Amino acid sequence: MNVIGPLLRARLRRDAVQLTLWIAGTLALAAAAVVGVRGQFPTVEDRQGLLAAAIANPVILLFRGLPSGSDEAAFATFLIAPFLMLLAALMSTFLAVRHTRGDEETGRAELIAATPAGRPAAFIATVGHGILADVLLGALVALAFLGFGYPARGSLVLGLSVTATGLVFFAVALVAAQVVHTSRAANAIGVWAVLIGLLVCGLGNALGTPSADLQRMRSAPLAWLSPYGWAENVRAFDADDARPLLLSLALAVVCSGVAFSLHRSRDLGASLLPAPRGAPSAGRLLSGPLGLAWREGRGAVVGWVAGGLIVGLMATRLSSVIAQIGDTIPSVQAVLQALAAQGSLAQGAVEVFFTLAGILAACAGVQMIARLRQDEAAGLAEPLLAAAVSRARWLGAGLVLSAAAIVGVLGAAVVGAAVGLATTDGADTSLLRDAAVSAAGQALAAAAIAVIAALAFVFVPRLAVLIGWAVVGVAAIVGLFGPLLGLPDAVVRASPLASVPVVSGDTVDPRGAVAWVIVVLVAGGAAVLGIRRREVVADR
Repeated sequence: MNVIGPLLRARLRRDAVQLTLWIAGTLALAAAAVVGVRGQFPTVEDRQGLLAAAIANPVILLFRGLPSGSDEAAFATFLIAPFLMLLAALMSTFLAVRHTRGDEETGRAELIAATPAGRPAAFIATVGHGILADVLLGALVALAFLGFGYPARGSLVLGLSVTATGLVFFAVALVAAQVVHTSRAANAIGVWAVLIGLLVCGLGNALGTPSADLQRMRSAPLAWLSPYGWAENVRAFDADDARPLLLSLALAVVCSGVAFSLHRSRDLGASLLPAPRGAPSAGRLLSGPLGLAWREGRGAVVGWVAGGLIVGLMATRLSSVIAQIGDTIPSVQAVLQALAAQGSLAQGAVEVFFTLAGILAACAGVQMIARLRQDEAAGLAEPLLAAAVSRARWLGAGLVLSAAAIVGVLGAAVVGAAVGLATTDGADTSLLRDAAVSAAGQALAAAAIAVIAALAFVFVPRLAVLIGWAVVGVAAIVGLFGPLLGLPDAVVRASPLASVPVVSGDTVDPRGAVAWVIVVLVAGGAAVLGIRRREVVADR
């Protein structure tokens, strides 16, 4: 076991830059939230008013934490904690897959297994690496909140919540890496687990029971099915009860044990689910770059489309359930009457869910562009371009598939919304119009993000994947949190997700539609023209 130390140090050196970026980004988001709260909600009355509005409109709770009082620290935790946990979960997922299934794909695992270290030592070093990364992230989050003058116990509990959530999804990704035969599939399973867990917790909070003064919320049982729900129910800076985190640790231990057992029992490079066998000869679909792009990306596209269908279905099925809260709780009714400028809860629910569908569509579009860079880095693009395929056709195929993925995700979301309305008694059929308008707007936003990723692929190929996903993350954070962080309106409108057409009452507010159409056309054209003059960059 004395070989575990060198293997662990090698992993730390290899991931130094990536972990630094993940941790720095998480801490920056935490700091921005605290600064925004102190600037936008400096008094208890300000915070009480927003909590009352949030609890009265449960749609807001889909993308926020669990309200636990108007104390400044508890209020900041309500606004930002789920997203600190989300970043920890994504960081841990990618780390786990990279050093297990990813190393097997590149041949690194075979080289290590051929040494006296053997296979188990490499797996144990990966587990130790994940634990160190999550503990470090949680400790720095705790120190950051402590540095802002918040109570030590609450800061520690919040840091433990971030660490525990990261460890759960790290262990889930370890299992996924044993089940499927590619790192792409393992990452997809891990990311979907992260997003579904966040959505389940958000729905559990939205459907929970508010206190009489509309300052606290008790989660519905649904939230307790998600690791996010366990982490949020510690109620940092309020109850500071860390016992729910025992559920997270127990699940992490069980999943890690399952992953280790599968790892020892299978052959190197194999998986619990065998790789699909290819056809003996290529079909006509593979005679051009578009068919090849579809063959490579169809699995991911189908997954994103299924996600869009589910989100659209929930948008209308749950909108009526959420709206009932405002009809049955008197204190909520009073706040809603005071918020005359807001639309109905059902309309707000549709808009929020379709924002989520827009994020899924943007992820699908960027992933199709990222595949071009991954193929190029792996040396797979050079044989293709050596044939009668121009660089412009190659990129064009990626852009077409990206557009098809975006339209597919949001089209499926509209279909899901229609099904939800058709299967709900007394549903407001006008919500289908709201869904269609929101889908069109989010399609434009996702297309803008995808063409920015394409520009990065053309002009800075080595950073293309990082830039593409960073644009998705920044657009989501600015669009969802910009006003709460005190960002200028111009900055918030720079996020495509926050400046596309939506339904406002009985009319459609076009907002920044024209500007984003121009961005899509100009950036897409510049990418196609630029790729014609760029050399193939095959190294990573």
